[in-house]
Amino acid sequence: MSFPNSSDLSPPSFILASIPGLEAAHFWVAMLLCSIYILAVTGNCAVLFIVKVEPSLHAPMYFFLCMLAAIDLALSTSTVPRVLSFYWFNTREISFGACLVQMFFIHTLSAIESTVLLAMAVDRYVAVCHPLRHAAILTNAATAKIGLVAMARGVLFFLPLPLLLLPLPFCSSRVLSHSFCLHQDVMNLACANTTPSLVYGLTAILLVMGLDAVFICLSYILILKAVLRLASWKERLKVFSTCIAHICVVLVFYVPLIGLSVVHRFGKDLAPLVHIIMGNIYILVPAVLNPIIYGVRTKQIQRRILNLIHIHNNRTAQ
Repeated sequence: MSFPNSSDLSPPSFILASIPGLEAAHFWVAMLLCSIYILAVTGNCAVLFIVKVEPSLHAPMYFFLCMLAAIDLALSTSTVPRVLSFYWFNTREISFGACLVQMFFIHTLSAIESTVLLAMAVDRYVAVCHPLRHAAILTNAATAKIGLVAMARGVLFFLPLPLLLLPLPFCSSRVLSHSFCLHQDVMNLACANTTPSLVYGLTAILLVMGLDAVFICLSYILILKAVLRLASWKERLKVFSTCIAHICVVLVFYVPLIGLSVVHRFGKDLAPLVHIIMGNIYILVPAVLNPIIYGVRTKQIQRRILNLIHIHNNRTAQ
């Protein structure tokens, strides 16, 4: 598809990236992505349902888990259906406005997830280091307020990203390096000085995800110090095992985020396939793995899932 050489203050569309060399297999690529998406939706909906119907899970840690599940559902749903329509119906173009809206949702939801992970780390710190005060500090009302603060923080920090791109002219090349819209990717296609957008984007990421990561590490340093003061190794393992699921979820979120950031900053010479795969990992892997991690580590969730499977099997047998 050809584009005019002149720049355009209001570009009609961008072109989503496809996996190079696999154009003939788009149907099967879409089937794979659709299967992963269905798994993510099923797992996160199951977490939301189980926490709702299981009274023993009506506690701050599991309300935070519900927030993660809702965020992962929203993040995957804001990207994957559009990618599937691209692969199945060859609709590679995405309008300028739709691209900016998608960008806003991706970055804002990621910021909210980062804040919730920090809140979960604080919850673990209070539970381990100040167990007698845990119930008084992290009440259900406090948990709800933290969720609202996380939403407001994400919107306030990342709403300016698409707004800073609105006045920029864009060159003849409109081809993105991912199958969805990210700030750095769209910004690189502008034909004007992008320093304000670049500086703000980097500052927002450092002040939200970067600062959250620092405080999460600090929380676990304090938790580790408290655990090491316990008398026996059995007690230490028992206390620290309550944090394993959260540590895994933090790694599942931050490792793809750091990998994608490194690819954007330093991977201009990398193959296009690397950009596409890293983008899909960043969007889909946390949404798929988070319910599995907490399902494996939480006996109440395991028991409820097994009960649902047992009920389904009995109805099928009848």
